[in-house]
Amino acid sequence: MATVVSHHYSLFFTATCFKSSIGTTRRGSRANSVRCCSVSTAENQSVKLSSGNDSLDICRVLNGMWQTSGGWGRIDRDDAVDAMLRYADAGLSTFDMADHYGPAEDLYGIFINRVRRERPPEFLEKVRGLTKWVPPPVKMTRSFVSDSINVSRKRMDVDSLDMLQFHWWDYSNPGYIDALKHLTDLKDEGKIKTVALTNFDTERLQIILENEIPVVSNQVQHSIVDMRPQQRMAELCQLSGVKLITYGTVMGGLLSEKFLDTNISIPFAGPALNTPSLQKYKRMIDAWGGWGLFQGLLRTLKQVANKHGVSIPTVAVKYILDQPAVGGSMVGVRLGLSDHIQDCNAIFSLVLDEDDVNSIREASAKGKDLLNVIGDCGDEYRR
Repeated sequence: MATVVSHHYSLFFTATCFKSSIGTTRRGSRANSVRCCSVSTAENQSVKLSSGNDSLDICRVLNGMWQTSGGWGRIDRDDAVDAMLRYADAGLSTFDMADHYGPAEDLYGIFINRVRRERPPEFLEKVRGLTKWVPPPVKMTRSFVSDSINVSRKRMDVDSLDMLQFHWWDYSNPGYIDALKHLTDLKDEGKIKTVALTNFDTERLQIILENEIPVVSNQVQHSIVDMRPQQRMAELCQLSGVKLITYGTVMGGLLSEKFLDTNISIPFAGPALNTPSLQKYKRMIDAWGGWGLFQGLLRTLKQVANKHGVSIPTVAVKYILDQPAVGGSMVGVRLGLSDHIQDCNAIFSLVLDEDDVNSIREASAKGKDLLNVIGDCGDEYRR
């Protein structure tokens, strides 16, 4: 099936940089393109993120550790690390965290030491720990950046961070360029293996690339409800080689059988929206079109899931993984409380055919265009 990408803007690409500027975007148009994949092999369970001489292989389904930060239930340290080992043993060996996700980096440090002690060296080579740095918008001096990164290195107990994903709150403050240049210097010194972004929009990604900063990926919100990354971001990523890592892909669990045929407007009649992620993505559903329309989408996904003998979350993640420029998708893990290992591994063997793709696209397109409602990737954090 041919991939179609809407050309919302034109970019003149050279071997070294992107020349300005982005043209007028037809914000009312939508690009929900998807590739139909071939049968899964071990090779397509991983993806190489690269820029120039920098590269990192990661699992295409990442274990998201936001759920360790509080609000999802008490996390027992030993149970959590045991769960991390089970995920890694099952081939789901890439973990995504942040400096502000409670004990996430510390848990990774304990986990990686157990891997060193209890698993063979070749197993250790497959494990990846991706973290984020979310600084206040202060002056980005070399010492401030270095000291901040050293905290994560110490907590995660690694000499070199596999990936540092950088977030910046205020685009009116150009300090993000200074920070990224310092991060690039730290990468060249061996303290970071790859530099990446989180929640940057298309315009700022282009500026970063024009400054010849070698970012390998941009982590953004992306789901069947939130198709914004396919409207502007994906084309720039395809031209530059930057990959998208997506979060919110199962909308905190809303894209699941648990919420099918439910009415949450009646107190105690349906599942409780009792976690930060459920509450966050319920607001996205409201912006997209509301609970009634969302039920229609869930019914469509359930039909596809039944056809293939998998779950709704498995279909939801696979659909996004098949989108242009998407390298990997996040599935949140409630370590020691519940796991999704079977559903996650089923993603790699699922093949969505053209009928599946068309029915999902039609159900998604019934909602509002969130690019018009919210703005580009990450704009929800800057309003």
